[in-house]
Amino acid sequence: MANHLGLTRRSTLQALGTAAATAVLPGVSFAQAKWPNDPIKFVVPFGAGGVGDITARIAAEKISEKLGQRLFIENQPAAGGITAGRSVASSAPDGNTVTLFSNGTAISVGLFKQLPFDPVKQFRPVSTISFFDFIFVTAADQPYKTLGDVLTAARAKPGQLNIGTIAVGSTQHLSAELFKSQANVDIRVVNFRTTPDLMLAVMRKDVDLIVDSYASLKTNIEDGSLRALATSSGTRSQWLPNLPTVQEAGVPNFDVLSWNAIFVPAGVSDEIVNKLNGIMREVMAEDDTKKRMLQIGVESRAGTPEEALKRLTDDIARWTAVIDKAGIEKR
Repeated sequence: MANHLGLTRRSTLQALGTAAATAVLPGVSFAQAKWPNDPIKFVVPFGAGGVGDITARIAAEKISEKLGQRLFIENQPAAGGITAGRSVASSAPDGNTVTLFSNGTAISVGLFKQLPFDPVKQFRPVSTISFFDFIFVTAADQPYKTLGDVLTAARAKPGQLNIGTIAVGSTQHLSAELFKSQANVDIRVVNFRTTPDLMLAVMRKDVDLIVDSYASLKTNIEDGSLRALATSSGTRSQWLPNLPTVQEAGVPNFDVLSWNAIFVPAGVSDEIVNKLNGIMREVMAEDDTKKRMLQIGVESRAGTPEEALKRLTDDIARWTAVIDKAGIEKR
């Protein structure tokens, strides 16, 4: 009887000790089973109203519905995504903070002398959200009917034609530099502060050609004041299926596709990443999501974490090489 009581007492104490340890130091499986148990902060490195912000809001709404927990957007715009990247890199790896990476993140690695965060080592990918290309356009009353016409004129008059873009170091700017390099033409790249400045310049014929997103140019293309000449992607876009690619216009291997993706701090568990990835692949494939994305000139498309990481690292190498070749001063 005494032996039985001793065993019972010992078993009880062991159980209580285990429970106490679990309460003080929650195990990984315990924390993961409850995720998400709080609203999730979605840090976006762009201002409200732009393509990146709208894309993030559509994704956040759809993911929230499936998770049963709200993703709320926190805009932290700054050059190079520095503010957003730094804040998320230092946040707890509990899955309650996520951020939006883009091709702009990859560009920042080569554009800045030293970023205060490492997008590869301090983060892990979840999935891409969307992809979109850029459109090469000219004023409707310019003589250029195709991008091939621009190339012919540029080769006939070296250094006399120019192409306008926004912001030094933007994807649009680097796309123009890449176009100049791969087409092997002497054409000046002129940078403007804002899209409205860029639009005014092409309308006044201060520049022969501009490069920007379809969302920015859509109204003027539709009203006939701008003529679309080519799309930057290697394949024709869903929103302008009759528009040739730059490759079709005579620049082999030219392929620029912008992207947005969700990344999390490096310490976030596999279970959380896999759960979020599965939800993203489901909601980004929904017809309603695709329709809403398409309205702003964006293709809704999720993928594996490995694909998102490869997209980031490939673009870091690619855009760093373009920056170095163009002689763009590092910040």
